[in-house]
Amino acid sequence: MADIRSGLLVFLIALPLCLGIAIASGFPPIAGLLTAIIGGLIPTFLGSSPLSIKGPAAGLIVVMVDAVSELGYEKCLAVGVAAAILQIIFSGLKASKIGKLMPLAVIHGMLAAIGVIIIAKQIHVLLGVLPSSKKPLQLIAEIPHSIMNANPEILALGLLTLAIVIAYPLLPKKMTEKVPASLMSLVFVLPLAIYWHLDLDHVYWFEGQSFEVGPKFLVTLPNQIWTSLAFPDFSALSTLVAWKYVIMLALIGSLESILTVMAIDTMNPSKHKSNLDKDLFSVGVGNLIASFIGGLPMISEVVRSKANIDSGAKSRWSNFYHGLFLLLAVTLLVPIIHEIPLSALAALLIITGIRLASPKMFVHMFNQGINHLLPFLITLFVTLRVDLLVGVFAGVVLTYLLNLIPHAKRVRSESR
Repeated sequence: MADIRSGLLVFLIALPLCLGIAIASGFPPIAGLLTAIIGGLIPTFLGSSPLSIKGPAAGLIVVMVDAVSELGYEKCLAVGVAAAILQIIFSGLKASKIGKLMPLAVIHGMLAAIGVIIIAKQIHVLLGVLPSSKKPLQLIAEIPHSIMNANPEILALGLLTLAIVIAYPLLPKKMTEKVPASLMSLVFVLPLAIYWHLDLDHVYWFEGQSFEVGPKFLVTLPNQIWTSLAFPDFSALSTLVAWKYVIMLALIGSLESILTVMAIDTMNPSKHKSNLDKDLFSVGVGNLIASFIGGLPMISEVVRSKANIDSGAKSRWSNFYHGLFLLLAVTLLVPIIHEIPLSALAALLIITGIRLASPKMFVHMFNQGINHLLPFLITLFVTLRVDLLVGVFAGVVLTYLLNLIPHAKRVRSESR
C-alpha cells in the first residue's frame, strides 16, 4: 500500500513536469509522458536502485532542444536510439567508475548552466511572448523586450503558478504532504484558464491594448496515445552533427543517472547500495524503447526520486505504479490535460532552473577556493556561449591544469 501511495504522489508531480520538459525540449508534449510511462513499467525490473524514479529530466532539455532545432524530431529519435545503445555498452564496460571521477566543480557548473538556460528559455513562455533569439545569452538579453510585450492573461497564469509553488511549502506539513505544489497550482490555474476561454482563439483588451489568446497557449495531446507514436529516422546517423548529440546525450544522461542513484542510496532508509552499472543498463534499455516509439530520453531523476522516498516508498513497485498511473492519465484524462496553460508549465520549469542554478551554489563554489570556482565558472560560461559538451570538456581540462600546477611546483622544489 505504501508503494501505491508513493507512486500516486510521484505521478502527480511527474504529470505536469513531463509535459513541460517535453515542450521545452522541442518534442510533442506526449513524448514526455511516454518516456515516464516506459520508465515506470520497464526499467523498474531491470535496475538496481529500488527507490529511484525513471523519466525525462530537465537536465537534458539543453541537449534535446538544440538537437531538435538542427535535426528535427524523427532524426532526434535516432540520436536517442544510438545514445541508448552507447549507455548499454557503457554499463557492460563498468563505466560508472568514470562518473565517480568527474570533478564536482564541473558537474555543478554543468547543472548551473542548464538551470540558467532553462530560465532563459522558459521566462518568455511564461510571459506569453515568442522570442526572436534561440541562443542562451541572446535569450537573456531579450528578456526586457518580452517583459514590455507580455500577454497579461498568460503572464497572470504563470505568476499565479509561481506564487503557489513558492508559498505552498511554507504551509504546515500536514496540509502539503499529500498534495504536491505543482498539482495544487493547477487546481487554481486551470479554472482561471477555462474562465478566460483559452481554448478558443480570440482577442481581448487590456489597458487600451489588444492581445491574442487561444489553444496555442495550452497543452496539445492526441486523444488516443497510440496515434502519437513516432519512429526514428536513422538517416540522421550518417551526419557528424547527429553523432555530436549522440555523445552528448549518452555522456550527460549517464552521468546524471549515476549521480542521482548515488544520491538516492544515501537517502534510502534501508542503506541499500545500488549496482550503478546495472542501473545504467536499465536506463539504456528504457531509452532504447522510448526512442523507438517517439519518447524523450530518460534518466534516474533526482527530484521525483527524493519525493518517492519522502512519501514512504518501500520497493521498486513505487516506480512501476507511477508509470501505471501516467498510462491511465493519458488514457482517461486527456480533456483535462488539454486545459493546462503552457505558462504554468514554464513556471514549474523556472523553479527547477532556479534550483539547478541556485545562488547558494555560487556562494558554495566561491567558498571552496579558486581551484573549484574557476572550473565551475568556465564550465558555466562556455556552456552558455558554445554548448554543453564543450563546456564540460573545458571545465575538466581546466581542473586538470589547476591540479597540475601545485604538483609541478612540488616536483621542482624536491628536485632542488
